[in-house]
Formats: sequence, C-alpha cells, structure tokens
Amino acid sequence: MSTPDEAELCYPHLGNSSCRRIVRSHSVSVLLHIILSSISVLTVTLNLLVIISISHFRKLHTPTNFLLLSLAVSDFSVGFVWVFMIFLINGCWFLGAGWCVFNAFLSYVVPSASIGTVVLISVDRYVAVCDPMHYQTKVTKNRANICIVLCWVGSTVYHTVILKDNIENPGGFDSCAGECALYLPPFAGVIDLIFSFIIPFSIIVVLYVRVFIVAVSQAQAMRSHVTVVTLQSSQKVNRSELKAARALGVVVVVFLMCLTPLYIVSLTTGFGVKSTSSYIFVIGLFYFNSLLNPVIYVFLYPWFRKCVKCVFSLQILNGCCVSNVFNYILHCFTFNRV
Repeated sequence: MSTPDEAELCYPHLGNSSCRRIVRSHSVSVLLHIILSSISVLTVTLNLLVIISISHFRKLHTPTNFLLLSLAVSDFSVGFVWVFMIFLINGCWFLGAGWCVFNAFLSYVVPSASIGTVVLISVDRYVAVCDPMHYQTKVTKNRANICIVLCWVGSTVYHTVILKDNIENPGGFDSCAGECALYLPPFAGVIDLIFSFIIPFSIIVVLYVRVFIVAVSQAQAMRSHVTVVTLQSSQKVNRSELKAARALGVVVVVFLMCLTPLYIVSLTTGFGVKSTSSYIFVIGLFYFNSLLNPVIYVFLYPWFRKCVKCVFSLQILNGCCVSNVFNYILHCFTFNRV
C-alpha cells in the first residue's frame, strides 16, 4: 500500500508507460485546490472590474487607461490559465494532448502581451514626464489603440511560430502518458529569452530610470525655489504626471519581480523539452502578478475604488452613478490626486 510520499502512476492501467505523481494527503490536496481556485476566481473577478470600469466610464478613456485596460484583459485571461494549473498540482495531465497545446499557447501569448503592454506603459510615462509639452500630440487614443492591437497580434503570430512543433505534433514530446511537455528548439528559446525578457526588461529599466532622474531633479528645483514663472504651468503638469508615473511604477516593479525568476530558471536549466509541472512555482509566481495588479489599483487609484463601489451597488445601471463618477474623476484631476 502506497504512502503519501511514494510515487504512484497517473494511469495505473498503462503500467510503466504512465507518468508518476506524488501522492499528497487528502487535506493538503483539498487545501491546494481551494487556494488555486480562489486565486483563479479573484484574478478573473478583480480584472473584470477594471475592464468594466475603464470601458464603461468615458472620462477614463485616456491613452494611459487604455494601456491599463489591455493589461487587465491579459490578466483576466491568466485567471483561466490558473484553472489548467490546478490539473498539474500532482504532476499529472488528464485533459489530453490538444488541451495541453492550447494551455501552452495561451500561457505564452497572454503573458507576452502583458510584457508588451508594460513596455508601452513605460513609454507612455516617459513621454508624459520627460516631454510633457508634446505629450498630448505624441500620445493619442488612436495611437495607443494601434500599439495595443499590434502588441496582441505580434504576440499571437510570434508564439504561433515559436510553438509550431508543438501545434503540429500534440503530445509528441511527452516522455510518458499523463505529461504535458513543451518543446522549444534551442534557437527559439534564445529568441524568446531576448525578445520576451532581455529587451523589454532593458527598455523598462532605462525609461523608468530616466523618469526617476527627472522626478528627483524637479523635486530639488522646487525645494530650492529655482522656478521660472514661464515654466510654472508645465511643472504643474509634470507634478500630476509624476504621481501617475509613481503609481504605475509600482505596477512595473512588481511585474518585473514576478517575471524575473521565471527567466532565471530558464537560463539555469537550459532549453529543450520542459515538463510544465517542474516549473509550477516560478510560473505560478509570474501568473500571480495578474492578481496583484488590480489590488494595486485599489490602493493607488481613487477613481477605481469609486467605480468598483458603483459596480457592486449596481448604481452603474443608472445615469446617476455615471455623473457622480464623472464629477469625482474631474475633481481628482483638478487637484492632481488621480
């Protein structure tokens, strides 16, 4: 009779051709399912609130918020990726080769779109802080939407090519029945590392370092009272944009903290055939970021808290709520508190 620490077969009737799993006690297994299911539900629910808030209230239809909307859509999709991860708790995949490929494709396209969106957010904040006089002309709603569409389309096409072998040969790289293995050719792994981590990471760090330098220099200028009268209006704009940059900076820093371990593990283990179950922790940490983003919005964005209150109270169904939120957002912008 097997003990919780012994390895058992995913498919006992297949004998040695079946993968093995680690048996956990019933209480531990139930606890893990509850935790992962809760994360999945919270991720979907909170990001859905962000999507509804930005989509419904026209006052929030700004280039920056459209980027946040794109990030929320990708985070919303990650909530469903968590469902697939639940099936890998014990290291066994029971959904078949087709769903394994779909899971791999979704698991790559959605985070890649998130990475691209965070890069766009960094660019948006860089222009807003470092070139505020031309921000309105350089960063428009149409340009932001075009960049978002290109980001998602590019991510889809790129990973279709990267995962070509897996799509054409579902389950062909599994070493045993019950495994969900992903194959990345060595050159594809290197390309993915460069375009999904090194280049985005470098761009984000460089741009936010520049934003930080500008913020520090402006703070020093304000303390020393070296302010030219003709520049007062632009500095007022900068102060507002700097607050938005600080808020989004928290999102960016948390994102990088959750992303970096995944690629560090990829570098240390090399490329080739990878069993998804062996990467559960670092993958889970990266996906957990999708739950953290809307939580960050709750603490840093008063308008989001107001919108959530309207949604939960169902006041969003009448025009009164729209008017109240509009006035509240206008008040926040007037006093530079958004």
